[in-house]
Amino acid sequence: MVDSSTYQESVVLERVFDAPIDLVWKMWTDPVSFKAWYGPAGATVPVAELEAWPGGRRRVCMAVGQNQMWFTGQHLEVSEPTRLVYTETIADEQGNPISPEALGMPPKTPGTTEVTVILDDANGGTRVTLTHAGVPAESGAARGWNAAFDKLAAELRAATGN
Repeated sequence: MVDSSTYQESVVLERVFDAPIDLVWKMWTDPVSFKAWYGPAGATVPVAELEAWPGGRRRVCMAVGQNQMWFTGQHLEVSEPTRLVYTETIADEQGNPISPEALGMPPKTPGTTEVTVILDDANGGTRVTLTHAGVPAESGAARGWNAAFDKLAAELRAATGN
């Protein structure tokens, strides 16, 4: 398990979705569902390998045009349908960690971060509280997560007919 006290900064977001908690959980843990919404506007996810159990691995490719960014990680906690914690490490296509600076990111950008997703009932909908630890609040990650949440909302509307 990663020592989350090493993460000095975090992006924290909360959003309520008009969908049942089981469906929102599926969007985070089922590879096909995850690929449909993850990433900011204009991004696609050609690869999503999600072993949603404690110790299970993750391998995700996010693409914008011809540019690809790979992430690997491990599920640390999986408590269906309310809590998901996983690490995210910038990697090459084979899953080998690479330096964020090698991708042109600012110095001191962490190579590994930790994502905690908490799902709660919200009057028939689902409140999602996301904490992306190790990412500075001013980094633009909040903007990316909010854009992904907009895509998630659209996928949930399509799935529920709301």
